[in-house]
Amino acid sequence: MGFTPSLDLSALYRKPVFQSRSPATSQRELTRAITPHDLRWGRGSVEAALFRHDLGGIALMALRYGAEVEIRPQAFRDFTLVQMPLRGHSHFESDGVSVPVAPGEVAVLSPQRSARLLWQRDCEQLIVKLPHRLLAGVLNHIQAAEDGGLTPRRVGDSLALPPAYKLPASLLPVWQGLVQQCLLVPPQAEADTVHPLWRRQFEQAMALFLLAHQPGVLPCTPEPGLPPALPRADAERLSRLERYLDSHLGSSLTLADLAAAAGVSPRLLNLLCQRHFGLAPMAWLRQRRLEAARELLQRQPERSVTDIALEFGFGHLGRFSAYYRQRYGELPSDTGPPAGHESRRCALADCG
Repeated sequence: MGFTPSLDLSALYRKPVFQSRSPATSQRELTRAITPHDLRWGRGSVEAALFRHDLGGIALMALRYGAEVEIRPQAFRDFTLVQMPLRGHSHFESDGVSVPVAPGEVAVLSPQRSARLLWQRDCEQLIVKLPHRLLAGVLNHIQAAEDGGLTPRRVGDSLALPPAYKLPASLLPVWQGLVQQCLLVPPQAEADTVHPLWRRQFEQAMALFLLAHQPGVLPCTPEPGLPPALPRADAERLSRLERYLDSHLGSSLTLADLAAAAGVSPRLLNLLCQRHFGLAPMAWLRQRRLEAARELLQRQPERSVTDIALEFGFGHLGRFSAYYRQRYGELPSDTGPPAGHESRRCALADCG
């Protein structure tokens, strides 16, 4: 059933939701359990299985597909997913942020625009689904108590959560300990055996742990060389940069240009991007350009790959093709147009 040294998942594996070798059945059941999604099956046999333990609003799940899969879920409007491979590797792309995840590592996903999840053949993952109402409730409680001057980022009445990041290795034992404790708490259906206030403490502890250790939401100790700015200031700088990029994706940009748009030095911008996105500024720019190019390739199939690549600042079409294939697992010319349209072809030979 998979293996991770510091977790006993036997209680979870005693609670199957479904097991199936049918691709259609597997997708239907997973849509019901997690979120609507498009699913493309790759190499290997379909041997899907889902196990689930509910703790109030939190769902703890073990999931496997058997075969290699590509998953394109809808944006996460009201929940965040925390995923840890128990065996096999996975790769997540969330709103332009790319996160490879090895067994035992923990990725936190909260895409607001688009996501793409790649699971290796025979990969199995431990998944925790946390509702945003729980996260927001924990933040509101702490803010009301004026405990530590916490400054959550919000967009209107919603949390502005990073689209994807990995927990530091030093925190993985703590996260696994929280998961283990939650698996020992009887489910909500057995309310007569556990006082609801005691159960709620476990939910809140897990929510607070994630909020306190994600970039840009709660104050944290600055990295060496980073001025002691509040997370709100970091968010404003990156927000300025994002607005600038939205109107300059096709321009020839340098690191100095990006730093000037954010209002910081190149060195500070590099620290901010590494902290918030896990990428250097120019790599982050390239990912945003690739994301925009892919969206246009899908939306305007009558246009050539060459025109779209040039529109988003890729002057060398061979490199564009290589970057695109590395990220999406296909050449830009293979990105499928809607039915009824002719396949697009590159205008230059080195595009594919």
